[in-house]
Amino acid sequence: MADRTGHVTFQHGQAFLATISERWNYQILREVFFGVRRFGELKRALGISANILTSRLNDLTELGLLSRRAYRSDKPWYEYELTEAARELVVPAIVTITRWAEERAGGEEDARRSLLHTTCGGETDPYLACSACHQPIVASTLVPLDAQEEGTTD
Repeated sequence: MADRTGHVTFQHGQAFLATISERWNYQILREVFFGVRRFGELKRALGISANILTSRLNDLTELGLLSRRAYRSDKPWYEYELTEAARELVVPAIVTITRWAEERAGGEEDARRSLLHTTCGGETDPYLACSACHQPIVASTLVPLDAQEEGTTD
């Protein structure tokens, strides 16, 4: 929600964005989305220290972005997965940021991670589209309605 001057006033949204934009939190969420779910796997994939990983996993679980499930009965070892709430908000952001980075990775087509659309079963390259005309949206074609009405596009 924004006030008339365009400043963000919704504090919870700001706190949430600060949390997921923290370096390790974003990387953990990205890796969990792409199938790295166990503590040791995350530690190796990210090159993160155990104490920082433990702290970040606890934070993300408390925020409701990750759920954890014990996978051993003899030790407190867990697998993590994105919650439904995280999938609704974080997955589009992760896919967008990952695709943007992959496109600028120096043309390494093999570095691109494949995505499956489970509804149709096809491999997909998701994009943001206009709900009115269904054309892809790019940054240069999207402005806030208030700015358009005022004749400004910056």
